[in-house]
Amino acid sequence: MGQDAFMEPFSNTFCDLQCNIYFLLLGICSALRLTVPSHTIHGIEGQPLHLTVDYNFNTTASEIQIIWLFEKPQSIPKYLLGSVNQSVVPDLEYKHKFTLIPPNASLMINPLHVTDEGNYIVKVNVHGNGTISANQKIQVTVDVPVTKPVVQIEPSSGVVEYVGNMTLTCTVRKGTRVGYQWMKNGKPMHASSSYTFSSNHDTLLIVPVMKEDIGNYSCLATNPVSTMESEIIAPTIFYGPYGLTVNSDKGLKVGEVFTVDIGEAILFDCSADSNPPNTYSWIRRADNTTDVIKYGPHLEVVSEKVAQTTVDYMCCAYNNVTGKRDETHFTVIITSVGLEKLAQKGKSLSPLAVITGISLFLILSMSLLFLWKRYQPHKVLQRKLQSRPGADYRKAQTFSGHENAMDDFGIYEFIAFPDPTGVPTVPSPSVSGSGFVQGQDLHSTVYEIIQHIPEQQQEDHQEGT
Repeated sequence: MGQDAFMEPFSNTFCDLQCNIYFLLLGICSALRLTVPSHTIHGIEGQPLHLTVDYNFNTTASEIQIIWLFEKPQSIPKYLLGSVNQSVVPDLEYKHKFTLIPPNASLMINPLHVTDEGNYIVKVNVHGNGTISANQKIQVTVDVPVTKPVVQIEPSSGVVEYVGNMTLTCTVRKGTRVGYQWMKNGKPMHASSSYTFSSNHDTLLIVPVMKEDIGNYSCLATNPVSTMESEIIAPTIFYGPYGLTVNSDKGLKVGEVFTVDIGEAILFDCSADSNPPNTYSWIRRADNTTDVIKYGPHLEVVSEKVAQTTVDYMCCAYNNVTGKRDETHFTVIITSVGLEKLAQKGKSLSPLAVITGISLFLILSMSLLFLWKRYQPHKVLQRKLQSRPGADYRKAQTFSGHENAMDDFGIYEFIAFPDPTGVPTVPSPSVSGSGFVQGQDLHSTVYEIIQHIPEQQQEDHQEGT
């Protein structure tokens, strides 16, 4: 930016301030003011351009004169057109190109060409009691809109990480004063240890290329009148293998050890991050020998066909473009205990659920035991007594004996009723015959003695008497 252009806003502000001071103090300072929306206007080639200029004043005017001039750097200003009291006098050379837009001092340029780029000066003179003047300068730039940019990558066939470099170039078919901005995954890119830009940013150099450089790249082309973005392009970068792992659809895995049941078929999957995809090989180690048993990412092992209970395996991954390889070891243990099923059952119940179940079971068992002890024996005895005929019962007698021993002959049954607490008690053996009360003992336990007399013996006894 030139010194004149840099100082222009300050000079205009200072001039306005001077005029305001003069107007207030002297009353005769120019009340004429010219206003423009911007001192720099960007135009599009082939399109019309309207330079808006407004003016106003606080004095009586008999004549108003408007003059438009055009100047290029290092050249003398050229007269374009002028008017006095809205009577336009154009320069015959430009009369079809420039038009004055009344009632203000606006100018229309139609059509606009690159050769029309420069400074346009407008001057307004107002004649009344005296003559007052004001002028403004507008810088006009003319640009051609940019076309959609195209990005090219070298080498186009791809590059191996840490080995090759990559160059991206952005070009536009049309456009003036084009600026470039590189984007990766929708975000602006900036210079770094890996990214280097050309002076006008139309070229991006990536040295060295790494896996982290994989992404969606695009180029943004801009100028003062347009912005266009290229199609997204994803460079090909070869890398890997990284993060080699082995997983299975069955079995219990602890670290690099898989435990399976006898007779189970287990499918192993070997995978690693790589471009292009790896080639895989499976190796079995047994009896100090190693054998390649299969190629490909999957391996099925049937435990009943394996002679050993512990077998060591190895999966190897190889990238034929980068030339890098990786391998991982694992062990298969064959068991008949069913560790996987036990582990799955253990995982299906939480410790809180197990404790709750056990507690409920214990509470229910104790409740049933209490109810059985509390009510069941008493009911059995009651049903047993109620089912006997009344003649079978004998009142409890004292143990003093009879004069005739035949009167005491028979089968005796001793029955004890538990007290209401449910705990049976035993009668006191020291109770005398005279002190024995029927149906009671020292602990309020009910007793009955039932005498069973055979019928034949009873008849003989009756005849003898």
